[in-house]
Amino acid sequence: MDAHLLGSALRTNLRIVRALGMRSIRQTFRRPQLIAPIIVFPTLLLAIQTGGAGSAVELPGFPPVQSFLQFMLAGAMMNALMLAGNSGGIALAVDIEMGFTDRLFSAPIPRFAIVLGRLAGTAALGLFASLWFLTIGLVFGATIESGVAGALMAIVLVTASAMAVGGIGAAIALRTGSASVVQGLFPLVLVVLFLSSAFFPQELMIEPAKTIAKYNPLSFIVEGIREPIISGINASDTLDAVLAILGIVVLGLLLSDRALRHRLKVG
Repeated sequence: MDAHLLGSALRTNLRIVRALGMRSIRQTFRRPQLIAPIIVFPTLLLAIQTGGAGSAVELPGFPPVQSFLQFMLAGAMMNALMLAGNSGGIALAVDIEMGFTDRLFSAPIPRFAIVLGRLAGTAALGLFASLWFLTIGLVFGATIESGVAGALMAIVLVTASAMAVGGIGAAIALRTGSASVVQGLFPLVLVVLFLSSAFFPQELMIEPAKTIAKYNPLSFIVEGIREPIISGINASDTLDAVLAILGIVVLGLLLSDRALRHRLKVG
């Protein structure tokens, strides 16, 4: 009987998460201001960097790649997923400002379902961004060295990373309840990303950026995404990327839990 009740409760919770997740996804793709920056800005940056720094592949110590575009695809996807996490936090903050989240708090549903539902929209943005940039790469001549398996690996890592980063964005939204505060984190997002190996090989950086990039969790994730594209699936790089994603997930869950408790306490 207990197992039956537990299974019934689990199915109910999954339906709630699914409903909120579908709302989040529809809301995300109906708001151009949320999805456009995630695609337009990283695409323009990719075009500028590829056109202006294409000869960087000839530098001694640069990883062997087909082209600078091939190398930069992972960085563009990282850029997009970081912006997706930020946009997800903004959307949650807007729901808080409009009072929708307060109505959810008063409903007899698990509190974690509210956050998980929002993260579904963020994951959808990550999935869309990965497909977008892989398509751009293939259209303009870049190859995926490990084939379909490598492309699927990159898609999974980008989608999971977007959800993980979205957890931190959700925590900030829950804590502040202000869309403008979450939106103001955009410059910080770029700083953290540029201090990784997303846009340039770590080995060719100068100090202190080189040391920061070495220990930046985003570097582990981007290398896990990049390797299937430029060479092949590497178990070590993939494991490092998964562990980095899990670390960000744990941090996001802890911050979201504390922020949720604070919001329920102060109202």
